[in-house]
Amino acid sequence: MQGRGKLVLKAPFLKRVFFRNGVAEKSIPYPFSMPLLKRRNLDISFSRPVTIIVGENGAGKSTLLEAIATGCGFNLSGGSADHRFGNERKSPLAPYLGFSWLPKISRGFFMRAESFFNLATYIDELAHDHPAAHQPYGGKSLHKQSHGEAFLALFQNRFGRDAIYILDEPEAALSPSRQLIFLRVLKTLESKNCQVILATHSPLLMAYPNAELFRIEDDGQLKKASFRETNHYLLMREFIKNPDEFINRMLAD
Repeated sequence: MQGRGKLVLKAPFLKRVFFRNGVAEKSIPYPFSMPLLKRRNLDISFSRPVTIIVGENGAGKSTLLEAIATGCGFNLSGGSADHRFGNERKSPLAPYLGFSWLPKISRGFFMRAESFFNLATYIDELAHDHPAAHQPYGGKSLHKQSHGEAFLALFQNRFGRDAIYILDEPEAALSPSRQLIFLRVLKTLESKNCQVILATHSPLLMAYPNAELFRIEDDGQLKKASFRETNHYLLMREFIKNPDEFINRMLAD
């Protein structure tokens, strides 16, 4: 779209993530032992502002998101490009991937549920010398809010426009009702010309209507799917139809 005399491109900015040539010949156990990466033919094109990746534990979702976050220039412990805390880990996958951008941007955030506590501590440390450090997170310490409230404070206050956000299991601390609020956050980010790539186990998040959903199959293939085709949805549907029968069947010897 056109704005004030210059071309402003619309999300998605990251157009494609793919294996570089020659990766298939490399003999490296990890991370290529993961189902998603065993075939070494990973090639994902992003066509919508919101992309959702689903799959079982250990399929390779978090490893992929870490690699994409590295390609964006984010700290793998979480945060934006200028956040530097914790051990500066490196993605074992990123060096083997190519990234196609239009345009390349560095604005955004990598959110990891498992390292959120360390991020909150880092923000508190910054606030000792720079009280305004809490402002982008709702104006108070993330540690002084419940886990779920802190997640929403991050999503609702820190995230801006024309940026890319990589979110690994953002529902981890959110109740179902708070997950519905997060769906509205996604809608707001989409309206602000942002790109969101997230991994989730939540059928509620998978149902976001404007998302492109990729499912990691048991054999590691990555396929487009609707949320109704995911194991997560099918399992919850069977549970809701008859909870008692479902649980008894699962617990039967």
